[in-house]
Amino acid sequence: MLKISIGSDHGGLEYKNEIVKYLKEQGHEVTDVGTYTSESCHYPHYAEAAAHLVAARVCDYGIVVCTTGEGVAITANKVKGIRCGIGYSDEVTRLMRQHNDCNMIAFGQKFMELNDVLRRVDIFLSTPFEGGRHATRVELIKEIED
Repeated sequence: MLKISIGSDHGGLEYKNEIVKYLKEQGHEVTDVGTYTSESCHYPHYAEAAAHLVAARVCDYGIVVCTTGEGVAITANKVKGIRCGIGYSDEVTRLMRQHNDCNMIAFGQKFMELNDVLRRVDIFLSTPFEGGRHATRVELIKEIED
């Protein structure tokens, strides 16, 4: 069982709710930081909240959703210790874990199919970090943060 934070704005609410349901059915512990309604809101609030839970190690991984995935990914990456990529393909999703040790993934509800998103959630959560030469590169990223 993993602990996963998740957040979205109104543009990602439908997929966020589906991801929460899917993860809970698999036995994961999910912390949903909102939004909870389709009322227009600001994605940075939710992406930051989800990212802080991962950075503080309260959650193992984080998932964020907006219309494109771009805004929530940019926001999450502003939090020290977060490496968030956009899961726009199965291969990229696998590589962001294997090579970049990403601890968060972003999705764009308007530009992705739900079945693809759910499959990529599985890929993301089940793919280990390879380490080796990639660990050196992740350490270089951490040095930039400092």
